[in-house]
Amino acid sequence: VQLQASGGGLAQPGGSLRLSCAASENIFSANALGWYRQAPGKQRELVARITSGGIIDYADAVKGRFTISRDGAKNTVFLQMNSLKPEDTAVYYCKGTYYVTSSRLYDYWGQGTQVTVSS
Repeated sequence: VQLQASGGGLAQPGGSLRLSCAASENIFSANALGWYRQAPGKQRELVARITSGGIIDYADAVKGRFTISRDGAKNTVFLQMNSLKPEDTAVYYCKGTYYVTSSRLYDYWGQGTQVTVSS
């Protein structure tokens, strides 16, 4: 499975960006798809995740500002980021968790896209 993340860039505080993650496999066959981020000197953390059943989780820091969604026709997962803050600055990664056997899951990672929030 290959995941291609895009859409990062520079935004001003209060601004918006939309990240995209295009998957090479059917996104509805994934156990879960998610966005993670890693700021300099910090561990990678979950931002938002959507399961195959449509259950969505958000990190407390982004609730009410970020929205994860998916488009099956495009095999793409999106992260709409509004009301951006400087502390949202990080490299954002998409992750897809797929079954590789009937009972074993495997995590696939995209290459990361830089998001910088600064005036």
